[in-house]
Amino acid sequence: MLLETPGCDFGDPAPDFNLPDAHGQMHSLSDVSGPHGVLVAFICNHCPYVVALADRLATDAKTLRDEGIGVVAINANDYTAYPADAPDKMPGFAEKHGFEFPYLIDEDQSVARAYGAVCTPDFFGFSADGLLQYRGRLDDARMGDASDRTPELVNAMRKIAETGVGPRDQTPSMGCSIKWR
Repeated sequence: MLLETPGCDFGDPAPDFNLPDAHGQMHSLSDVSGPHGVLVAFICNHCPYVVALADRLATDAKTLRDEGIGVVAINANDYTAYPADAPDKMPGFAEKHGFEFPYLIDEDQSVARAYGAVCTPDFFGFSADGLLQYRGRLDDARMGDASDRTPELVNAMRKIAETGVGPRDQTPSMGCSIKWR
């Protein structure tokens, strides 16, 4: 089912978490946060919207991390019903697309629920003090040609890092619904 993310609830605090990656290493919100903020992305392996932007996400995440903004991706999909999203498939997906950030498993889906995530991809951009300032899309490329794109998420996170406040005009992310248990 195709969904759009709701608008940004400016100032909501980032819910804490402690989740494993596919190798069993635990990561908390403080582990993945950078000195200038953090991006929490809910993604999965099989969603065509995620697949279409995964390489761009990796590139944009590297840019953000180089600028002191932490990045983490979380897979909350029910992988018993969607085996392509199973933890053993996550490292291959991450490697294929060049992820240099933790890709975590939210097996009981409690973190996705705490964040209010609704689809993949769903992006949450937090300021250095842990307050929500961005809930929009990665860029304006959609599913097609990304050669002339506007990196809306990168631009927003840079503004947040500089001012502590996100842009008021944000275009929702669009994707497949999270596969709830």
